[in-house]
Amino acid sequence: MRVSSIQLKIEDRPKAETLGHVLHLIDRARKSDLILLPEIWPTGYFSFSRYAGDAEGLNGPTVTAIQKKAKEIKSHIFMGSFVEKRGGNLYNTSALINPKGEIIGQYRKIHLFGYQSSERRLLKRGKDIAVVACPWGRTGLSTCYDLRFPELFRKMVNRQAEFFLITSAWPLARLEAWRLFNRARAHENLAWLFSCNCAGTNEGAKLAGHSMFVNPLGEVVAEAGEGEQILTADVEEKMVKSARRNFSALNDRIFK
Repeated sequence: MRVSSIQLKIEDRPKAETLGHVLHLIDRARKSDLILLPEIWPTGYFSFSRYAGDAEGLNGPTVTAIQKKAKEIKSHIFMGSFVEKRGGNLYNTSALINPKGEIIGQYRKIHLFGYQSSERRLLKRGKDIAVVACPWGRTGLSTCYDLRFPELFRKMVNRQAEFFLITSAWPLARLEAWRLFNRARAHENLAWLFSCNCAGTNEGAKLAGHSMFVNPLGEVVAEAGEGEQILTADVEEKMVKSARRNFSALNDRIFK
């Protein structure tokens, strides 16, 4: 299984220009089975003044363009997140799209960030956990700050998740926490974790980059630097089953 994270450099430019650049980067990763994008990449996570104006529905131009591209290159795309307008509310919403261009999973961020951030004030939190059946195994969807809440990942494991996909706009100031949580969430759940973080500087906030792929033993298989890049690796998807069979810690839990 080949996985690619498109670690996008966030720049202050119109949403349509960013989308065009992202579609070009997806073309460069077109031989991958799964492609990931970062958090609120069409707008920039810290560009809070743009949230309302950039918001769109799941049937809007951004999602539609990624669906078309997924169908064209015949790959799964975890399209990261965007500001979704639904009814009178705004959400931080991500979607997983299959090679037919169909949305097979969507997730509205549950844990909204409030520290030096307007996300909690502007957006409504999601309520539903998302675990999706995929060709490589059952896959849980998560967003950035969620990494600090291990109970969410255990709930996904209770729904038979073997893989975690993380879309993020994690800042450089907390890089070591990012590295720690990526490894911890993978290893404690004996699951593969694929993350995609933003790069560059957005409204004065330096973003960490360092997207990574972590195996069920907590080992970092691939890690990006701080700049824009496409991180790609071939991974052994069956490793989850062998790891859980050989070291059955999940079966020894008292609290489930």
